[in-house]
Amino acid sequence: MNTLLNRELSWLELNRRVLDLASDPSEPLLERVKFCGIFSSNLDEFFMVRVAGLLDQVIGRVNVRSPDGRTPAQALAEVRQGVLDLCHRQSDLWRNDLCPALGSEGIRVGTVADADEREIAALAGTFERLIFPVLTPLAVGPGQPFPYISGLSLSLGVNVRNPDSGEERFARVKVPEGLPRFVAAGDNGLLVPLEDVISHYLDLLFPGMNVTEQTAFRLTRDGDTEISDDADDLLGAVETELRRRRFGAVVRLEVADSISQPMVDRLVERLSIRPDVVYPVHGMLDLADVMQLCDLDRPDLKNEPWVPRTQRRISSPRDNDLFAEIAAGDVFVQHPYDSFGTSVEAFVRAAANDPQVVTLKTTVYRTSEDSALAPALMQAAENGKQSVCLVELKARFDEQRNIEWARSLEKAGVHVAFGFPDLKIHAKTILVVRREGDRLRRYVHIGTGNYHARTARMYEDVGLFTADPDIAADVADLFNFVTGFGRPQEFRKLLVAPFHMRKKLVEHIRRVATAAENGEHARIRLKLNNLTDPSIIEELYKASQAGAQIDLVVRAICALTPGVPGLSENIRVRSVLGRFLEHSRIYCFESGEDRTYLMGSADMMTRNLDHRIEILVPVETVLARNEVETILKSLLADNTNAWELAADGTWTRVMQPKGERRKTAQSMAMRRRARSRRTTPR
Repeated sequence: MNTLLNRELSWLELNRRVLDLASDPSEPLLERVKFCGIFSSNLDEFFMVRVAGLLDQVIGRVNVRSPDGRTPAQALAEVRQGVLDLCHRQSDLWRNDLCPALGSEGIRVGTVADADEREIAALAGTFERLIFPVLTPLAVGPGQPFPYISGLSLSLGVNVRNPDSGEERFARVKVPEGLPRFVAAGDNGLLVPLEDVISHYLDLLFPGMNVTEQTAFRLTRDGDTEISDDADDLLGAVETELRRRRFGAVVRLEVADSISQPMVDRLVERLSIRPDVVYPVHGMLDLADVMQLCDLDRPDLKNEPWVPRTQRRISSPRDNDLFAEIAAGDVFVQHPYDSFGTSVEAFVRAAANDPQVVTLKTTVYRTSEDSALAPALMQAAENGKQSVCLVELKARFDEQRNIEWARSLEKAGVHVAFGFPDLKIHAKTILVVRREGDRLRRYVHIGTGNYHARTARMYEDVGLFTADPDIAADVADLFNFVTGFGRPQEFRKLLVAPFHMRKKLVEHIRRVATAAENGEHARIRLKLNNLTDPSIIEELYKASQAGAQIDLVVRAICALTPGVPGLSENIRVRSVLGRFLEHSRIYCFESGEDRTYLMGSADMMTRNLDHRIEILVPVETVLARNEVETILKSLLADNTNAWELAADGTWTRVMQPKGERRKTAQSMAMRRRARSRRTTPR
């Protein structure tokens, strides 16, 4: 028996759970629509990265089996069938459930055929003013080659015949990306997909011709980047790779299932693709755009807005001094329940403006224009402080934005470092050095999420503010390693990848296993995004066999097989989804009377442990540990938005026991904050 589950198929199970939420009638209607859109955007990235990798192996005839024993061809075939099944379910959900439900609420999503005369007149006016001027039909013929088609762009494939000569040509009409996907047909609530409006008026694009066939199609291209390990100019190498990505190989062709076979054959030939990358779709393509409907002013169809609270410890800091509060004891925060603005952003603003601060250093993996991080770094530089930023240029799909940030920071006088071609800087940390009397004191923030103001309102993440001398010294050593030249010595308290994090995690697991063998209390609780590393999984199996109780909360991919007699019968795996993306990583190892709590940036994946700079920090104070305990207990008690993993790789939604009140981890967190912390602006 193979003891590992397939990574790609496990990811598809995640998207199945997202679709479960979109199908759940207890969720507000526009929240269900949002989950339907998230399903499609998730699938796009899956094809751009994971399926692209499988295709590369199949085309290159690389028959190295994955850890679960499948060849690339086997995995690709199973992925294709899984995607077809899930997309059929999504299309059915959209057409037969969500659209009728929206219609009953006065939001009619339909076609031009559903419009009355007044609505058609409104559509005609919109087409003439806003759509027709930006359309460019590209015909294929003598002197007119098949056009380049960018990834994730929606197109109309059109066959046009000259009625006089009988000559027929193929033309591509790109659906403009700068326009809303849904066009309002008047003011009675009818919304028509943009491509349907364009289709209705194709005669205006091909005057005097006969349109014999029209169909929607969409390409997905390989979106992964490959940077040489010996790239001398990392910035230039990333920019070159981004230009190459625009012309990546086609890894998926979505077509309307009404398309004719000759049209499919023409696209397959012209795009030089394999027939098995063609995915027919029943109904509307690219349902990621249905998330635009969530912007409608219909609060009655959405979750009640959540306003983050200021963490109690820092709502009124000692002597109105945030640094004094951190020096008095570690401060633990959980976003979005605790405000990002009054914690992390307040910390960097204080550092930039405090005359006693001499240094501000931070990492940037992903950030946003409305985040205070970059302005604080610039302000610190203007105020004469040492201002340093480690920018990860290889953050997938944010490379261009990070290049722009790096150049802006450099112009403002910030020292910018890019790390290494072969190691991503995934650690999330801020270091502040402050003059206090006749000495310098370090203050640190270590988090699980990116310093991104927008995602901090949507992603669940945790962070720790500390002035612990050993932790702060470790962070300082790590910054010096990345910006300087040398090999870091043994870290005092931090677990740092790729140096010794793997070794330390294995030691923690084995310590629990030994406790179990000795008849002592032995338990492991892990909250992760992904668990795929074979060696770590093997250690967890051994701990289970020794008698340790293991509870795993894995949001996305889990390659571990739970509940197998003699192997993993003491391991339980669940996944929790909800209105916020569960993103934090928390580790708890219990052996006898000892408890070790860790939190940080690393998942238990080979890439995190061996090919990235990651940090896990111990959580040591009583108050912070209590917060971590509350998070873990609420996740394991969730009886509404939790799924449990079976030994065959399938996930089953946890059913609320009869007579037991509804419990969701996220709602419990919001209620705790509402009771104990005052409301503050975001």
